[in-house]
Amino acid sequence: MSKQAQARTDMLHGSLADKLFWFALPIAASSMLQQLFNSADVAVVGRFAEEGALAAVGSNTVLVNLLVNVFVGLSVGANVVISQAIGHRRTEEVGTVVHTAMLFSLFCGLGSMALGLLASRPVLSWMGAPEDVLERAVLYLRLYCLGLPFIIPYNFGAAILRSVGDTKRPMYTLIISGILNVCLNLVFVIGFRMGVAGVALATVLANLFNAAAVVVLLCRETGFIQLRLRELRIRRAVLGRLLRIGAPAALQSAVFSLSNICLQTAINGFGSSVVAGMTAAGSLEFFGFFIIGAFSQAATTFAGQNYGAGQYRRCRKILRLCLAEAAGACLALCMVFLVFRDFFLRIYTTDPLELEYAALRLQVMAPLIFTTCTYDNTGSALRGMGHSLVPALITVLGTVVFRVSWVYTVFPHWNTLASLLAVYPISWLLTGAMMVSYYFYVRRRCLRSDAPDSEDGSGQGDYGAETQGA
Repeated sequence: MSKQAQARTDMLHGSLADKLFWFALPIAASSMLQQLFNSADVAVVGRFAEEGALAAVGSNTVLVNLLVNVFVGLSVGANVVISQAIGHRRTEEVGTVVHTAMLFSLFCGLGSMALGLLASRPVLSWMGAPEDVLERAVLYLRLYCLGLPFIIPYNFGAAILRSVGDTKRPMYTLIISGILNVCLNLVFVIGFRMGVAGVALATVLANLFNAAAVVVLLCRETGFIQLRLRELRIRRAVLGRLLRIGAPAALQSAVFSLSNICLQTAINGFGSSVVAGMTAAGSLEFFGFFIIGAFSQAATTFAGQNYGAGQYRRCRKILRLCLAEAAGACLALCMVFLVFRDFFLRIYTTDPLELEYAALRLQVMAPLIFTTCTYDNTGSALRGMGHSLVPALITVLGTVVFRVSWVYTVFPHWNTLASLLAVYPISWLLTGAMMVSYYFYVRRRCLRSDAPDSEDGSGQGDYGAETQGA
């Protein structure tokens, strides 16, 4: 058996609890390593760069998430289409998906880079970035945008590898690039005194390595996901299928990030010390969200293959296990951060006022981050089964609409940082209740308990069916 085959997970047969855990673990580690790119930026500028550099980087956090998450959402389409094709044993279609997705990701990277370079200053000014850090924030964002043609193809390539159960090799590339990023941060900031520009340039170079590594891995594949550069072309029919699944997820990510931009604008009004404190605490919170996100990707991929194979009982079990494992792991990690918050927060800043604001955010957010799995993991399982539009709309309504309404109605009457932060856990609980309700509606329609599984994984599911109206 080749190393490539050994790296893959059989999602259609055998036990699920251990496979879901070991599938999600490298994804969580990969996401955490990606966050370490930004966390390394935050830590280095907070400890070694000039005053105000931490706030300059922190002012860009939600914008960077917006740029990246939109295309991570689009990559979900490639994951689902490939997973369902494998479950249905139509592997001859996978090659066209791979080549369409990778070329599309390159175009997306170039387009978003151009847009980011042009819009950096107007958007940061509109968000109310503090005047004393605006120029450095614009510089950081423009340099970061230069790396988008590398970041987006990496995420699409990683999604392709994960669709066949290979989560380890994308993680290995991130380990190497993470070490590279940290080393370059220290060289550029401490050695060359480049400040904000140094940490941004280090991130760009690390992402260049990431993209190159994943492309090489795909080119060296010997199976149906092999990438052949001469065959790169966009097939309209395939792109349409990718977008039917990926576009709602991308839209959800976009408007979700826009709501966070609205909240960041309100936070900016409290001054640069608050912005720095929120950035330090947020850097820790991301690790909890990455655990949830890892099990969400597991739910999408496992549900996609098993739904394509007609194994509906396994689909139901996949979601139950993902919810339990994600919630338990996330809560445990967040409690560690909360209990030892002084130690972890001092990694990013030693300013007493910034530490006070960061501790406040952790106390409000950390105990309830695990509840996001109720809508994130559930929505991801639904996408794996072809239901992408309604979960996106539920997330938009429960988080985006609710949060923006809160900022313009409740917050003006209780104009405190605590009242602004409270909108996060309230929106999590509201969105989770709506998503779980919709899941049970779909379950009654499409995952009936009396529907027999195709135990041999022979592909009796509704592969390619549009089930958005279910």
